[in-house]
Amino acid sequence: MFHCPKKTIKLGRAENMHRFFAEPDACKGEWIRLSGEDRNHIKNVLRLKTGEQITVCSGDDLEYVCEIVEFTETEVLAKVIDVLGSSSELPVEITLYQGLPKSDKMDFIIQKAVELGADRIVPVITKRTIVKLDPGKAAKRLERYQAIAVSAAKQSKRSRIPKVGPIMHFSEALKDAETMDMNLIPYEKAKGMQHSRAIVQQLPGKHTLGIFIGPEGGFAEEEIEAARAIGASCITLGRRILRTETAGLAVLSILMFTLEQDCE
Repeated sequence: MFHCPKKTIKLGRAENMHRFFAEPDACKGEWIRLSGEDRNHIKNVLRLKTGEQITVCSGDDLEYVCEIVEFTETEVLAKVIDVLGSSSELPVEITLYQGLPKSDKMDFIIQKAVELGADRIVPVITKRTIVKLDPGKAAKRLERYQAIAVSAAKQSKRSRIPKVGPIMHFSEALKDAETMDMNLIPYEKAKGMQHSRAIVQQLPGKHTLGIFIGPEGGFAEEEIEAARAIGASCITLGRRILRTETAGLAVLSILMFTLEQDCE
């Protein structure tokens, strides 16, 4: 991370500025260097000039308002002129364990999950997963998924980029989720809405949360039992059966409404 001691940290948003993400080592004192695709986008796509302002985030939940000072052959050099406290992140880090769906549905799920505040999206291979991936295809697919997450984070004014992957088998995902403060798994045989509301009301004060969503056809009964064995709570999303690309987004919407802090 980098610090800007001469600037005052304010609460606010740089709503109308173009947003970029930088690694901590690209930020030195009051200076930020952007290279690669970011340089090309700033100079050749957006056609920004020296003196114009951009917003840069480096994963520390702050927004750095910067003025473009110089274009080199490989970099954009920008100076930090203000630091804003970001209000774009939820107070709970949410991991969406999404059963791999068919076709390009995962692209849509990742985009919308990032917009709704998920911190991490883990594609999961379950008993009823239809998609078969060899290692080479899996690596390329994860690259595309991460690129979608970056784009969605910029569009939705996130202060950090959610991580996508690695692809896990269901048993691996359960082991990964054991460290969560709480885990939820929508299930058509779960108790009624009152029970589910009571579970959701327990979320304030939690720091980490996992959400398990099955692929087309849902989870097998033994997978539900395995999730319960690690302490996951089954909830209902109502009387309607939702598609896999809808269920996770419905849960995230409920959580966003429950956990979102006031936007002043």
